[in-house]
Amino acid sequence: MSKTAPCLKVPKVYGEKIITTAYKLGIIDKELEIQRNSTYIYVPLTRKPQVDELEKLKEHSSIIEVSTCIFPERRKQPKTIHEVLEDKMPPHLLACLPRAMDFVGDIAIVEIPPELEAYKAEIGNAILQVHKNVRTVLAKAGAIKGEHRLREFTVIAGQAKTETIHKEHGCIFYIDLARAYFSPRLSSEHMRVASAVKEGETIIDMFSGVGPFAILIAKTHVNVKVYAIDINPNAIEFLKKNVRLNRVDSKVHPILGDARQVVKQQLRGAADRVIMNLPEKAIEFTGTACEALKPEGGIIHFYSFVKGSEGLENLKAQFTAEVQKSGRNVKKILYSRFVRETAPYEWQAVIDAEVH
Repeated sequence: MSKTAPCLKVPKVYGEKIITTAYKLGIIDKELEIQRNSTYIYVPLTRKPQVDELEKLKEHSSIIEVSTCIFPERRKQPKTIHEVLEDKMPPHLLACLPRAMDFVGDIAIVEIPPELEAYKAEIGNAILQVHKNVRTVLAKAGAIKGEHRLREFTVIAGQAKTETIHKEHGCIFYIDLARAYFSPRLSSEHMRVASAVKEGETIIDMFSGVGPFAILIAKTHVNVKVYAIDINPNAIEFLKKNVRLNRVDSKVHPILGDARQVVKQQLRGAADRVIMNLPEKAIEFTGTACEALKPEGGIIHFYSFVKGSEGLENLKAQFTAEVQKSGRNVKKILYSRFVRETAPYEWQAVIDAEVH
């Protein structure tokens, strides 16, 4: 689309100063594209400049011509994928567009509902158009499953990859989403737990993944020791790389293995603090977490899934009972809340407990 508008015709050499002054005067038409040729620049205006305004412009160049030109309209950057797709999809399907997505490095992760499966390429390209820093769009192709907590993805737009570099709270993480678990939705939890750690502590991260808890703790403390355990060999390889990237080699100690065996054989009674971010099965490892704590006790950060409004209170009771089975006691629940919604009426929850 084009539009006729008043304009300033100025030699190119004076163009930058004239444009800056016209902006300050508030007479540039921001919806039209500035035009150029080999000699002149043509600046679109909302109206012809007044005498005093023209005098200010002529302070930068005496060669200014006020005329009328045809200008192309600026292409507006769409703010939402809904704006991009409103002319490309039936109205009743626009209402089904995903409203939330995850960003890991330069990868966007989206869940495509079944009724939009035929439009997944258009949705992926719309995400690339709206989010200029995204290079790849992945669609979830199944639930998180298996011992290594992996999910299958389908590339629906951009570069065909699942590897990226993700930055969080000043830390750098090399991640392959197809080979190791990572959730950007736990960013605030990573910082909250790291902020609770005290200097001189020994921490055991029983299900460390690529190291978001362990590395942030090490980066934000001078004197800590973090044992980061994971059963997924790929996660441990990425963790080792991330330890080097973040220069915390002396504080974070990656260990490949089942947390039960690792604690029993190497780390019994070693920890001031234990992190249990395996919400699917953490309750089964409560005894191991208690075994990992020092004889005088310590803090456990316990994560699990709960359903319904009363789920959190039930979870506290269940966790407390499991701690008692191990021969320990919950002295105090320090903190508890829903961390994020994972499905309708289902949440991931956290309990911080002081255990003696």
